Amino acid sequence: MAAVECPARLDGPAPLNAASFSAAADDVFGRIASRYDLLCDLFSFGVHRHWKRRVATLIASEPWTELLDAASSTGDIILRVLKHNTATTTRRIVASDISPQMLAIAQRRLARVSRPVELLRLDAHSMSAIASESVDLYSISLGLKICNRLTVLREAMRVLKPGGRLIVLEASNIPLRWLQRAYLGYMSIVMPVVGWIATGGDASAYRYLLEGVREFPTAEELAREIRDTGFGEVSFERLSLGIVAIHAARKPGPGHCIGRAGGPS
Repeated sequence: MAAVECPARLDGPAPLNAASFSAAADDVFGRIASRYDLLCDLFSFGVHRHWKRRVATLIASEPWTELLDAASSTGDIILRVLKHNTATTTRRIVASDISPQMLAIAQRRLARVSRPVELLRLDAHSMSAIASESVDLYSISLGLKICNRLTVLREAMRVLKPGGRLIVLEASNIPLRWLQRAYLGYMSIVMPVVGWIATGGDASAYRYLLEGVREFPTAEELAREIRDTGFGEVSFERLSLGIVAIHAARKPGPGHCIGRAGGPS
């Protein structure tokens, strides 16, 4: 994980909900649930599998007893965590998502493994079914771009135990600005075409994703937002040149303190 500096954004602050998405207004992920994994493969040329393996490895390396994976979609992250043989009878794993269609697919996929996973329909903005300070590790992968980041981060802070870990995989920025502009230009052409074909013309299925990628803050800015929420030991690791980044942080507790982005103070 890289130490980070937090320069000011040159083109103004990103909206807290990068995709301007509301699940109450558009059940797009319910409509595309059966094609979601295909879309991830098409949009990333399969590279999302590498990103998720890396996240699962980080999760598996942590000493947790209670794991909560938010915005689990079809269960990719949890399936990869289970491959590390970290789940035992003394550990509880909760996979959550706001979409019942996504959870139904996750349930079918997770039924193939012998270890129990609890599936809950939860909105990452308000997870009232999860008690405060009850979770050792909170993860969310490729879901924060369609949420109000501040609200979700505050909710993660609430459910985590003191000393608990936060792991976030999300869209990020390529540090070379010309390459970032080229990438966004490429995505603005490819994503609508591929999305239109793969979803049978459901434009919102890729519009939210494209807007979320375009408007999501830089890795440094997200690190600052996580720190400002109250987390310490904030760091990040860019993957695929910076197309995405994995952020890690810790809720302050005994022996831990709130530090500047990049590590403890």
